[in-house]
Amino acid sequence: MTRRRLLRAQNGRPAALVKTVHLGLGNFFRAHSAWYTEHCGDDWGIAAFSGRTDTHVAELRSQDCLYTLVQQGREVTSEVISALVAVHPGHDLAAWRGYFASSEVQIVTSTITEAGYVRDGSGRLDLANPAVIADIAALQADPQAGVVTTAPGKFVAGLMARRAAGAGPITFVPCDNIIDSGALVRSVVRALAEQVDPSLLNWLEEHVSYVTSMVDRITPRPTEADLEAVARLTGVTDAAPVVTEPFSEWVLMGDFAGQRPAWEKAGATIVDDIVPFEHRKLWLLNGSHSLMAYAAPLLGCATVGEAIAHPVVRGWVEQWWDAAAPHLPLPADQISAYRAALVERFENPSIRHLLAQIAADGSIKIPIRFGPVLRRQIEQGPLPEGATRPVAAWVLHLQGHGGILLNDAHVDEVTRMVGGDDTQTVSAVCAWLGIGRQEVVDQVLRQMGELLAASRR
Repeated sequence: MTRRRLLRAQNGRPAALVKTVHLGLGNFFRAHSAWYTEHCGDDWGIAAFSGRTDTHVAELRSQDCLYTLVQQGREVTSEVISALVAVHPGHDLAAWRGYFASSEVQIVTSTITEAGYVRDGSGRLDLANPAVIADIAALQADPQAGVVTTAPGKFVAGLMARRAAGAGPITFVPCDNIIDSGALVRSVVRALAEQVDPSLLNWLEEHVSYVTSMVDRITPRPTEADLEAVARLTGVTDAAPVVTEPFSEWVLMGDFAGQRPAWEKAGATIVDDIVPFEHRKLWLLNGSHSLMAYAAPLLGCATVGEAIAHPVVRGWVEQWWDAAAPHLPLPADQISAYRAALVERFENPSIRHLLAQIAADGSIKIPIRFGPVLRRQIEQGPLPEGATRPVAAWVLHLQGHGGILLNDAHVDEVTRMVGGDDTQTVSAVCAWLGIGRQEVVDQVLRQMGELLAASRR
């Protein structure tokens, strides 16, 4: 069979005017916010920049920035996404500044993971980070052309270009799994701006807004088999397809400084209080993902589907949900329905979500996915088994159990915590999490032994 390439002359819509700039050219962005923009009914074009690597830049450019989105559920469907109209490597700062200097650009979105915002242990911009120090020096020396490498540095560089051009207001909409993400971006932007040029702060206050969003769509990394399946399904050779589940959710809170796409036409929800939605997703979905990523490999599981199908792992997940659910300010029937929907999503045989992918950057994920529930439970007592088992599983992962290589943005910090015996390690980890009560340490130690025993059966 002769297969054709994706080209705008034959596929999708003509390229729209760029009104959104995105940082982080990954699969999730293309399955989520780009999909919403595609379906919002507005003529909004997106210019996207790669994050840590230049993956997909050349591939997408070769096919006019089009790509196939495949939804795999009970039925398999595909569509060509046209909302992405330009792609650039992350180091193309001239293009980055050029978009920020355009009054047509109204929105900045980002999918750079928690690590991309370069925060320290207190959640503030890490002003001691060498890359942040270098960015500050570069912008002080040359505000219009200084070479920056971090996301906060790029944000401030772009905003300085926008101020110089008089291009008007702009809104940041971060799309990472972070609580109160709008406030987080505001914090790191203002902290870096203050170091570079304090006069920028008043302009930021008048011209820049920050919207918090809760995002949800399971989007595993495509395999070679996925690429071939897309070719068979569509008759098109696509170098950068995205495979995702049918389910998608996007909840937004905050004021936009200027125009925005009508994302609600595609199913997004605009709310006054996003906290219950953030906690529901972060604790129940992301929390169970992390639990499975660290615990299920001990039992030979490699994917979410294999993990949730294992009766022992399923029991651990349910116990974690039982521990977390009472701390959610939502009706019990809504929580039950959400849990049931999660099981169905996890069991989707068409989505091969690797536990190794989820396990990355645990030092950033563990504190926000489990810490709040643990602290609340400690205050209320007693301490349920499900509340501490994720910590026990993570400690075993740090020690090298389960067969998944440690991949963490703070690898030096976390490896220092596992240098002693089990008691010393658990005590160090619990202290680092701010839950260093002896009862927690004792329960985690016991559960580590139980997890290892289960792995030997």
